[in-house]
Amino acid sequence: MRLTRLFFQTLREEQSEAELISHQLMLRAGLVRQVAAGIFSYLPIGQRIKHRIERIIREEMEAITGQEVSLPVVQPAELWQQSGRWQQIGSDMARLKDRHNRDLCLGMTHEEVVTSLAAGLIKSYRQLPFMVYQIQTKFRDEPRPRGGLIRVREFTMKDGYSFHADFEDLDAYYPQVYQAYFNIFRRCGIDVVAVSSDTGMMGGTMAHEFMALSPDGEDTILMCDACGYKANRQVAAFQKLKPAPETALPLKEIHTPGTTTIDELAAFLNISTEKTAKAVFLVATIADDSGPLEDQFVFAVVRGDMDLNETKISNAVNALALRPATPEEILDIGAEPGFGSPVGIDRSRVLLVVDDLIPISPNLVAGANKVDYHLTHVNYGRDYEADIVADITAAADGHACPSCGERLRSERGIEVGNIFKLGTKYSAVMDATYLDGQNTSHPLVMGCYGIGVDRLIATIIELNHDENGICWPLSVSPFQIMLVSLAGGNPEVIQVADTLYDTLTEAGLDVLYDDRNDRAGVKFNDADLMGIPIRLTIGSRGVKNGFVELKVRRTGYSADIPLGEDFLDAVLHIMDEEGGVILDRLREESMGT
Repeated sequence: MRLTRLFFQTLREEQSEAELISHQLMLRAGLVRQVAAGIFSYLPIGQRIKHRIERIIREEMEAITGQEVSLPVVQPAELWQQSGRWQQIGSDMARLKDRHNRDLCLGMTHEEVVTSLAAGLIKSYRQLPFMVYQIQTKFRDEPRPRGGLIRVREFTMKDGYSFHADFEDLDAYYPQVYQAYFNIFRRCGIDVVAVSSDTGMMGGTMAHEFMALSPDGEDTILMCDACGYKANRQVAAFQKLKPAPETALPLKEIHTPGTTTIDELAAFLNISTEKTAKAVFLVATIADDSGPLEDQFVFAVVRGDMDLNETKISNAVNALALRPATPEEILDIGAEPGFGSPVGIDRSRVLLVVDDLIPISPNLVAGANKVDYHLTHVNYGRDYEADIVADITAAADGHACPSCGERLRSERGIEVGNIFKLGTKYSAVMDATYLDGQNTSHPLVMGCYGIGVDRLIATIIELNHDENGICWPLSVSPFQIMLVSLAGGNPEVIQVADTLYDTLTEAGLDVLYDDRNDRAGVKFNDADLMGIPIRLTIGSRGVKNGFVELKVRRTGYSADIPLGEDFLDAVLHIMDEEGGVILDRLREESMGT
């Protein structure tokens, strides 16, 4: 491709709307342009990168017997009503009506469609197992799109679905996908860690997220270096130190002016925060078999030295949605914002949930449900009881590992993929069954496997850049070589550059030929910004002395390559040894690990 024919434009200035470096560089290097919040157009360079990643994904999916399909973006409401998710998913789903007033939605995921497809095609155990996948556009109306392609509304997703006769077969197949994901990400030039995660709206019995560690990641991961435990903070457990037993002392109201926070209260009373109880007021939409109920007031109590984990409490109460309660709602149940406790509230209108440390933590200080007053010596069981006792606190840096007791450490990460054991969540309610050898009907057992292609592109940039621009791994770079002509109108240089371009492209290499009539500094800056792994520069001095200057973008290595019959072999050698690894070798190494 000649740069003079390429539909693109680089940008010199920092883009004020771009908060992450990947967003900044994608705009400046001419990969994408924003159409609306969370909606982007891909320019040709960005599209080439996308296609390279999709090719890697296809190869790895087919290596584990995946078969590619294409499922509809627009889906009928009936399928989602059958699964129960039409009522359960809120404004994230884009809904519409056709000319016949039938309800439709834009697909944000495809469990319902693929389960319906399997229900119509699968009759016998002899047709199992199998896995289908697609790489397709989806739409999720994110309330807060951010970070360029990290969190968007319209996105490209590789989603795969496996179908099995029983859980044992799913358990045997799941590790194959697990390893295939590591192969995909390694081939794309990034290292990831797999962590236990929440199943969320997908449901099922087990889930893993694949995280690329980055300080700009949205997720917090808790990791143990001693035993290898890894989990998203949403579900991470930790060993809780049990407090020493104490005799329950009499309840007493004390004046605590201006102490609306736990830290203020502990400082005022000269006690540790672990001797206090923290009240958190929420309103949840609770699910049951018939869909969402009316909003339910949820009163959560955790110890003052702990933080509430919203994912854990959502799971504990089976909430579809969760929001902070308003001051008016808090007062309406007999509690006081800033001075709340479960003692003396109107329990008929409250779902009271306490962390599992609360029942064994004696003589805590809690609110008195009166401004500027607290209660001392509050004891669970004597002064109040909960509807639910569960682990609802968030693990944090320094907490004890649930597996071995060593200290956990936290890292930030970007989720680039996830896999789920769905089990029979969808097949059981959508009549997706098969007959076994005795003609007995069973629901299909399912797995689900996703990779966000756009987010993966952004993540590769987050982990592969320097102060001058992107440093693409060879396997996903839009071009392998950037040929820069510094002809300055010199016909001899133009002729040599054209010949080099023909030689490289005829050898099957992807070459971007900067044939613009522009200054050397502009061309070099654009080359660094775009991040193509190998740069070859030819100018008057090179033509006179019979060499081309080669530079490796990632390492800065440079060499003069003699023009002549060995030119191509020399370039390929340096691509192999200095530019990383050639595509085929990279795939072989990743498949062997």
